[in-house]
Amino acid sequence: MKVAVLDINGKDTGRKVELSQEVFGIEPNDHAIYLDVKQYLANQRQGTHKSKERAEIAGSTRKIKKQKGTGTARAGSIKSPVFRGGGRIFGPRPRSYSFKLNKNLKQLARKSALSIQAKDNNLVVVEDFNFDTVKTKNFTNVLKALELESKKSLFVMSGSNNNVYLSSRNLKTSKVVSNAGLNTYGILNAGKVVISESSLEEIKNNLSK
Repeated sequence: MKVAVLDINGKDTGRKVELSQEVFGIEPNDHAIYLDVKQYLANQRQGTHKSKERAEIAGSTRKIKKQKGTGTARAGSIKSPVFRGGGRIFGPRPRSYSFKLNKNLKQLARKSALSIQAKDNNLVVVEDFNFDTVKTKNFTNVLKALELESKKSLFVMSGSNNNVYLSSRNLKTSKVVSNAGLNTYGILNAGKVVISESSLEEIKNNLSK
């Protein structure tokens, strides 16, 4: 599959690049995508939730009424979960939600996500660019030129593009990542995936190891 290379003004440079069939043209594996996205979202959870159980509630341990003869259920502590202000039964405890996936499965998921976007014509290849200064307006001008100002977009850049990253940081609908930061969730969550020209070979190398 050949794709035209655009400049940052949205103009066709007259050049075309060949997208690797083994990265951008495979049959998507839905289950691999599901597992990789599930792991990504699980890793975003802090897992710091905590509620107090009956042993952690501050309160008297006095037996609040006699054992028999009241006509109601026996009760031994005001901290019992059945009373208001008592501990919670089986409440949440701090835990990690992360789980392990092997490298080959994660690579398959990312190749599947890129293939889906390529099939839907949601991939845009631009020539390499950088900014001299950090300025959000510079990045919004690029978005307008590529007609992406009202769409979710993911920019995949090669090497150190710190000024581009910092210029995009204020924008909620656009995200800039390096090749190493590419993930399945980010690819599928974007309406358009914009890849710099030099990133294509690096993506191919990373996903073919």
